[in-house]
Amino acid sequence: MKVLVPVKRVLDYNVKPRVKADGTGVDLANVKMSMNPFDEISVEEAIRLKEKGAATEIIVVSIGEAKAQETLRTALAMGADRAILITAEGEVEPLAVAKLLAKVVEAEAPELVILGKQAIDDDSNQTGQMLGALLGWGQGTFASKLELEAGQAKVTREVDGGLETVSLKLPAIVTTDLRLNEPRYASLPNIMKAKSKPLEQKTPADYGVDTAPRLKTLKVTEPPVRQAGVKVADVDELVAKLKALGVAA
Repeated sequence: MKVLVPVKRVLDYNVKPRVKADGTGVDLANVKMSMNPFDEISVEEAIRLKEKGAATEIIVVSIGEAKAQETLRTALAMGADRAILITAEGEVEPLAVAKLLAKVVEAEAPELVILGKQAIDDDSNQTGQMLGALLGWGQGTFASKLELEAGQAKVTREVDGGLETVSLKLPAIVTTDLRLNEPRYASLPNIMKAKSKPLEQKTPADYGVDTAPRLKTLKVTEPPVRQAGVKVADVDELVAKLKALGVAA
């Protein structure tokens, strides 16, 4: 079984984002970039499926600027077999990403697509669902457990009320949540091997997809600074303050 894993290059989760002085976006100059953490989980899950014998080939794909090759090489070092980079300058919106991934699916014919539930830069949480709609495939979102058996994927997903288990007929889409697994670190030998693994470069034009943005960002601002709290002497003072704020009845 062939597994496709989309990955995204984002601002490293340990780096505090800084807004540009003109308010046009987040400053990405000279800052550490890395693979989206949810996508790391997706790559790890695909590798585990291959180690169990459930998958035969893992293809990672990224859409973005040329520097995204670094992210793909990381996935290859973790254990993916080959990579596809679709070079696109500027921001590519979730619908355009889903359309490109649908074309890749059409060309590669995987039986399973595993991707992060969201990217930590825009937090859209849309691509997996849009891809499922474009392909007409079943989808299991927010997966905390994934099992494959007899041409079906059993996905345990996190919902507001607890856990829900759904059974999907393959081919299918699965989006990963934090508790699905803990991604491995790439070993030095695997990092060296990743340099010789195939990495194919494409453009949106090769797939006939228009990636022009449909949305316009008007302004990006820092969140307001949280005000310091105050200490109260006793419960009566606490209740009085809550009443003054209209919180307590």
